[in-house]
Amino acid sequence: MVQNHESNEQQVLRDWLFQLADDEFTIGHRDSEWLGLCPDIEGDVAFSSIAQDEIGHALFYYELLHQCGEKDPDQLAFARSIEERRNAILLERTNGDWAYSIARHFFYDLFDHLRLEAMLSSTHTPLAQGVAKMKREETYHLQHMKLCFVRLGQAGGEARERLEKAIESIWPDVKGLFCFGPHEQQLLEMGIISESSDQIQDKWQGQIRQTFVEANLTYPGDFPVPQQEGRLGEHSQDLSDLLDTVTEVYRLEPLTRW
Repeated sequence: MVQNHESNEQQVLRDWLFQLADDEFTIGHRDSEWLGLCPDIEGDVAFSSIAQDEIGHALFYYELLHQCGEKDPDQLAFARSIEERRNAILLERTNGDWAYSIARHFFYDLFDHLRLEAMLSSTHTPLAQGVAKMKREETYHLQHMKLCFVRLGQAGGEARERLEKAIESIWPDVKGLFCFGPHEQQLLEMGIISESSDQIQDKWQGQIRQTFVEANLTYPGDFPVPQQEGRLGEHSQDLSDLLDTVTEVYRLEPLTRW
């Protein structure tokens, strides 16, 4: 009975860590696709730096999974099937235009900021310690993306039109961020997280509403019900295409240490 209890708790922790790792891995690679294509040097430097941070955070979570008995980080990042991925669908979508990427990143960064806060006192000590460092880095990501988001909205004209179109496209996928998988209640009971997805969603919506006012934008209202659930391994063709690209070199020599 003790072994079964420990095994169940390990499974709950692993599922959570896969969500964290896959979110960061996916958005990090989407960020890297902007290298050399941003509309200005500031954006190019920012997206390059943020991409490195996100991949570094993904590596941290994959290493925690390895400590829990999973495969090595390279295999977890590059050798798992699409059905095994636990990232939110919003993060796998193609980058679209600049307005889409800025809006998506701002929405995700605020979510991630609140999710990290809910892990600062985690009973899993290695997670709590890593989160404290990551939160400092993510604070700068959030500040940068919020500033870009507000500037696009306040600019009016084509900039705001493109941002409004991006938000309309993004909104059906946002709810998927706030799914914590099938073990959310156990995550709370075990003390791995201190707040529920509903609590984090309420905080997110409160802050987003304020930012929409600042950016002269109309808040879109309630989230549509997601058609697919990335936390349960349901994904789009966008993720399949992304994985084909990012695993291409790894698949040439899987046993090589890169």
